Amino acid sequence: MDPVFLAIQLLNGIQQGLLLFLIASGLTLIFGVMGVINLAHGAFYMLGAYAAFSLTEMTGDLLLAILLGIPLALALGWVFERVFFRWLYEREHLEQVLLTYGLILIIDESRSVIWGNDPHGVPVPDWLDFSIPLTETLSYPVYRLAVSVVCLALAGAMAYVLGRTRLGMRIRAGEADRETVAALGVDIGTLYAVLFAAGIGLAAFGGMLAAPIESVFPGMGEQVLIISFVVVVIGGIGSVKGAFLAALAIGLVDVFGQVFLPQFASVVVYGLMAAVLIWRPAGLFGRG
Repeated sequence: MDPVFLAIQLLNGIQQGLLLFLIASGLTLIFGVMGVINLAHGAFYMLGAYAAFSLTEMTGDLLLAILLGIPLALALGWVFERVFFRWLYEREHLEQVLLTYGLILIIDESRSVIWGNDPHGVPVPDWLDFSIPLTETLSYPVYRLAVSVVCLALAGAMAYVLGRTRLGMRIRAGEADRETVAALGVDIGTLYAVLFAAGIGLAAFGGMLAAPIESVFPGMGEQVLIISFVVVVIGGIGSVKGAFLAALAIGLVDVFGQVFLPQFASVVVYGLMAAVLIWRPAGLFGRG
């Protein structure tokens, strides 16, 4: 097989994995630190994609649409945490699942009323709308490379915040023992609101970046939610490093699975999850 073609698939797998990490990292933080199973996480990814579509039509530029959309996504995450999720921290997981599933239905119906049920396309910015020629017949889109670079930069920023800042120290302490952290004077409510807003912002930002690649269509949130949970399970609940490695592995396995075993591509992804769980039931970096 052509090595250039394989290199293109390798880049596609890395780009897909990095974008998946962007989405799943927010999910693993919300689940691991706050203890909330947020089934509506994929719905916020979908809202980000639809926001990119609408704001790009208004402004004429995807970059400007993203700059406007990120504060809106963070504000939406803050409001949802204050109105809905703050009541779930001490509840059973079944109650969390029921509420977040209800939010999926509400968000999806609202999407249908506002944007309809037709798929939409989001144009790539003109300054990124070209490809790097690799051979006479093969090239690679610069926009995909830009998405990979942005996701890598965010991964590095997250690692720095969680490992080197006071906010990261409080998040890690809150994950280990929220009662003790609260007794030491840390406002757990505000900390959780910030964390939830950041997780929702990451999901929505992922949808904005993915909009020109995958187009914008109903049900796109459900697809990404399932694979995001696979990333969280493989990497270990609450582990950003585990989510990063798991997302890259799934991205590569999925892309090369579609190349070599197209009929069994999804089976290969879930087979990887099964193999990891047999080896490490808590995930790669999860606590037993």
